Amino acid sequence: MPLFSHNSTPAGPPGTPPGQGDDGGASTTLERVAQKTEPPRLFQVLLLNDDFTPMEFVVMVLQEYFRHDLDTATQIMLKIHHEGRGVCGVFTKDVAATKVEMVLAAARRAGHPLQCTMEAA
Repeated sequence: MPLFSHNSTPAGPPGTPPGQGDDGGASTTLERVAQKTEPPRLFQVLLLNDDFTPMEFVVMVLQEYFRHDLDTATQIMLKIHHEGRGVCGVFTKDVAATKVEMVLAAARRAGHPLQCTMEAA
């Protein structure tokens, strides 16, 4: 959708009737056309429960990569433990994908099988 559209109505100086501008009636005016943009889609980053990753490591991941305080990180970790998965945060697609990769890399470095995924919110 164009930002400006051409209007064929000639325009002159203010107060001059249309078609009687000082350029012989050959001018055009530009009108601003409002663009409608949609907000970006959001994605949830999820941690999945497993029987091997220590709870302390999950809390550390939630604090370091998702900036949760200790109490919130502990609550999310317990939700993951009891329900099988838990939401760490909601982000735009690129940010969510980056967070997933960072968590998976940290888990691999620490030797844990922790799984992290993303899905549309």
